[in-house]
Amino acid sequence: VYELDGKDHRVYCQNLCLLAKLFLDHKTLYYDVDPFYFYVITEVDDEGAHIVGYFSKEKVSAEDYNLACILTFPQYQKCGYGKFIISLSYELSKREGKPGSPEKPLSDLGKISYRSYWTHVLLTLFSSQTGEENVQIKDISLMTGIKTEDIISTLQSLNMIRFWKGQHVVFVMQDFLKKYMAQKKKIRLCDPKCLTWIPHAERKKGGSSASD
Repeated sequence: VYELDGKDHRVYCQNLCLLAKLFLDHKTLYYDVDPFYFYVITEVDDEGAHIVGYFSKEKVSAEDYNLACILTFPQYQKCGYGKFIISLSYELSKREGKPGSPEKPLSDLGKISYRSYWTHVLLTLFSSQTGEENVQIKDISLMTGIKTEDIISTLQSLNMIRFWKGQHVVFVMQDFLKKYMAQKKKIRLCDPKCLTWIPHAERKKGGSSASD
């Protein structure tokens, strides 16, 4: 994974946006790439690194967006790179110490991809707990990097939000959880131990950083 600063690599990043426009109907073309970082995902072989996709992220986002545009090139789709890119964006949010969310509105395909990722992360987290923990939505948000509204909408879609004693609570159905975990496919996610990255707010003026 390579990080590119839109300000330092303007033409390359503009070309990435032009490429994305070929495959994304909803893609709005902006030539001002200076406010963004671009994260280029590659496959590496003896001949070098070959781009499989990328995502862009605002350097400073008032809405706490952790992803502006995401693209996996057609020949690499159905290989798990979409979930990897999404998971990488959330690992960056965790490093920043604040939950993030993709820029809205999401495309139809984006909604499916994100809902699948959020479901995987939340159910995997619940499966690791004993049921005795008093975990609140805000705690889940801090653990996963996912914003509370995205957590709530995902749990509602799974029918896991119930009204009990005057307040909304997360209702984990153990049979459903066991069935999901038994059928869960192994997916490609970012390993935080392999991530070398410094949040934008912590970088020294004139410094640079790369993602590995």
